[in-house]
Amino acid sequence: MGFEYDWIVLIIIGVFAGALNTIAGGGSLITLPFLIFLGLPPAIANGTNRIAILFQTASAVSGFKSKGVSSFPFSLYIGASAFVGSIIGAQIAVDIKGETFNKILSIVMLVVVALIVFKKQSTSLENIAERTTGKHLYIAIIAFFFVGIYGGFINAGIGFIMLLILPMINKLSLVKANATKVTVAFIYTTIAVAIFIFNDKINWKYGLILAIGNSTGAWLASRYSVKKGDGFIRITLLVIVSGMAVKLWFF
Repeated sequence: MGFEYDWIVLIIIGVFAGALNTIAGGGSLITLPFLIFLGLPPAIANGTNRIAILFQTASAVSGFKSKGVSSFPFSLYIGASAFVGSIIGAQIAVDIKGETFNKILSIVMLVVVALIVFKKQSTSLENIAERTTGKHLYIAIIAFFFVGIYGGFINAGIGFIMLLILPMINKLSLVKANATKVTVAFIYTTIAVAIFIFNDKINWKYGLILAIGNSTGAWLASRYSVKKGDGFIRITLLVIVSGMAVKLWFF
């Protein structure tokens, strides 16, 4: 695939991934393997994908804010905890062997696909009071330290993890949880990107092109409620991600 086609495909995939990451999660399960298939070593593909995520989350935060959806200062507290964890995770990602990373990614992809397929519909939390202070805040801070480690390391599917934690522990609505999720991801991604840059693990050409698509998809998804086609998205993810996971394992 020549570069003249690479950038078109990257932007298209980026739009889909950015929207998917903002609505729920799993976009990196498509972009990260695709960057590897383009010929990037796993560590560089991982770092390159973070450029797109940084722009995507910044765009999503702006989109949610434009609609008046925010959980500040709660998102700042747990974001700071994830920031610290991300330092550990990103350093692990920089040092890990490529073959090991591919196998870990393939397992993560299959686990997340299983969560997508078997996940039950969320119960409405509209009439339940949010729990963003006191002991529930401290529990979330501890939980998001570990979220940050995973986010700094591989990030793929982390949206689903945060959408499990925030409604369960803090009783945030799906919309508020999504707004919180992208804010936290933006905060911890800043330090992860810095670590990847310091270790020269980023392909700027692919990263910035992918960022165009990711940020566009994130902006659209954060401003407009997208509820139709959930079944189609699940089936598409199941087929694409399962295929990529198998190929990564035997890469």
